[in-house]
Amino acid sequence: MTKRISLTQYLVEQQREHGHIPGQLRLLIEVVARACKRIAIAVNKGALGEVLGSAGSENVQGEVQKKLDIISNEVLIEANEWGGHLAAMASEEMDDIHVVPNRYPQGEYMLLFDPLDGSSNIDVNVSIGTIFSVLRKVGHNRGVSEEDFLQPGKFQAAAGYCVYGPQTTLVLTVGDGVAMFTLDRETGSWVLTSENVQIPADTKEFAINMSNMRHWDTPVKRYIDECLEGKDGTRGKDFNMRWIASMVADVHRILTRGGVFLYPWDKREPAKPGKLRLMYEANPMAFLVEQAGGLATNGHQRIMDLQPTKLHERVSVILGSKNEVQRVTSYHLEKGAETPSQD
Repeated sequence: MTKRISLTQYLVEQQREHGHIPGQLRLLIEVVARACKRIAIAVNKGALGEVLGSAGSENVQGEVQKKLDIISNEVLIEANEWGGHLAAMASEEMDDIHVVPNRYPQGEYMLLFDPLDGSSNIDVNVSIGTIFSVLRKVGHNRGVSEEDFLQPGKFQAAAGYCVYGPQTTLVLTVGDGVAMFTLDRETGSWVLTSENVQIPADTKEFAINMSNMRHWDTPVKRYIDECLEGKDGTRGKDFNMRWIASMVADVHRILTRGGVFLYPWDKREPAKPGKLRLMYEANPMAFLVEQAGGLATNGHQRIMDLQPTKLHERVSVILGSKNEVQRVTSYHLEKGAETPSQD
């Protein structure tokens, strides 16, 4: 029987043998993983736990919050604020950063998260997930502000997501490849089920919301038109479209079998550079994808090189199989269009 490696053992070995994980970072990842187990329980209960439906409020982006959005946000804050490994947290569901209260010791890391990605799928029992990103606090002063969070994604210390589907799966990188862990519901432990995950450089699958086609910019429409032409067209092969409307689920599919995910800028709100959040969604997913051999750009440049200017900044996202992302990006560069301004 193959020896089962737990998340804790994996992290200890990364710390001991490779020096990738300082003690505080290992503790932080384990706490986030435990919080994800609590969220998974709430998600799995669904209507039985009276957690479905709207909370009757909106977040800072003006999006209607679901009950599970708020529950998941509170679970992550409560689990992480007292352990001494964090200086502050930031969430897609909160207007401002959450500084660790003075009654608790303050650590050297900062945690950003989308507590429950894919909220529109909650009530219809489709896969959703939690996305997280870890940054190091710059400087040694006790105080922390929003400005401390505004670091390019290339400075992330760790990133990952948990997808709540038929299996509950935690996907993690600490900058040395991508590992996947499956939650054993009987023992309550995370078990390593895939290591050194690699995204195929070529693919026949793309993920995009086709209902927005009339609003797309020329490079995106050019790329999708070529995919739809099939084996008799420019690309010489048939493509399949997959769209779950949950970034976690779509990216998980790409990490598992390849593909390209596009959530581009479009003409509906031309002043906004995109829909997805740079700090909570694009950066952590870009880190994972690149660590698995893929690419992630905004159509013009590498996502993890972008300098954030505010906490809830939005961005256009194209990520996945290397050769496809390069193709879409080259179409944007050929057009010579300027990168859309920040909202």
